[in-house]
Amino acid sequence: MSTETYVLRAARPLGGDPVDVVLRGGVVAEITAPGVADAADATVVEAADHVLLPGLVDLHTHLREPGREDAETVASGTRAAAAGGFTAVHAMANTSPVADTAGVVEQVYRLGEQAGWVDVHPVGAVTVGLAGERLAELGAMADSAARVRVFSDDGKCVSDPVLMRRALEYVKAFDGVVAQHAQEPRLTEGAQMNEGVVSAEVGLTGWPAVAEEAIIARDVLLAEHVGSRLHVCHLSTAGSVEIVRWAKSRGIDVTAEVTPHHLVLTDELARTYDPAFKVNPPLRTAADVEAVREGLADGTIDIVATDHAPHTREDKDCEWGAAAFGMTGLETALSVVQQTMVDTGRLSWSDVARVLSSAPARIGRVDAGPHAQGRPVAVGEPANLTLVDPAAVRSVDGTRQVTASGNTPFAGVELPGRVVATFLRGRATVLDGAPVGEVVR
Repeated sequence: MSTETYVLRAARPLGGDPVDVVLRGGVVAEITAPGVADAADATVVEAADHVLLPGLVDLHTHLREPGREDAETVASGTRAAAAGGFTAVHAMANTSPVADTAGVVEQVYRLGEQAGWVDVHPVGAVTVGLAGERLAELGAMADSAARVRVFSDDGKCVSDPVLMRRALEYVKAFDGVVAQHAQEPRLTEGAQMNEGVVSAEVGLTGWPAVAEEAIIARDVLLAEHVGSRLHVCHLSTAGSVEIVRWAKSRGIDVTAEVTPHHLVLTDELARTYDPAFKVNPPLRTAADVEAVREGLADGTIDIVATDHAPHTREDKDCEWGAAAFGMTGLETALSVVQQTMVDTGRLSWSDVARVLSSAPARIGRVDAGPHAQGRPVAVGEPANLTLVDPAAVRSVDGTRQVTASGNTPFAGVELPGRVVATFLRGRATVLDGAPVGEVVR
């Protein structure tokens, strides 16, 4: 909890009317008319025309540590998260060793505490070693200091329906959720990009939309059958949107996420053979992009999650077939959402707070307790906040990102919006658009 006091002068919570917001003792202490708040002994942040949001929460981040510290560490990845306006991230389990025991998830949790940039909530593996053969120690991870509530073999699909059913049944005991990487492995053997006109023309093995849709259809029925929570990772096709929409109409407890890159990029980029655009699931068609935007706008898709996937230069700067799947996303996510959804009139800033903060916090069950995230901008609430200048325009420089890896698909692209400040329980982790030193709790 911060002992500092900040006055955010003339900030606009959720894009509304300007007010002065006082942060003191780790909480929002006062909200007054502009110019009224007492700035004595306080750091004043001039925030005229800036939008104030609850701190962003990412339900899908790859921090690589332990095991691949050459690509990212918990410290570097969470520093990038703070720079992107996040105050909490959920760290995926595909590390080395895999986060499939209480010991490993507690290690990741402690590394996040030591780094101090954002709250780190480890995601536990569903199966031992992500091998899809037997369930991991779900209960032990849930009872650990990390209090794991999200379980995923992301990077791999839990393709065995019996194992998936058992996982869904098991997590009910502690209100957990299984986050499925929907990819039927037999339909995607050797796949390199979306199956369609472009894959045929460029000669790359296609990845059919039905490989995603078939798993989602199966899993929503399993979730209904056992009465459990299911979360769909990085949904990417129009058919997937329709399946989730149908499931919700039946009252099935399913939530879904879309990545920023699937909101804007298409498989046409594979014509360049630039492996910066190689990702799992693959970039889809313009029709799919339109469908996921509409799904996010109408609430079928609950949240935006980055699927931040850092890689070393050696793993990405090579021919397409040998390159790793994945893109970075923490530092550009908010800008992409602004460009595709806010500036087009499909979402308000209040909606942005929902899809990037309150809903992911609720799904991950981190919206209550002493380290509650995703809470409203209101007096007495934890001062986990993000201040963004929506009028700013920036050109993305892949060589100057905060993350340890530069594999962004937006290199050289102009994006709207700039994170001016990020506060974690009243402590500034970002000021004037830059991370504040080497933060230590």
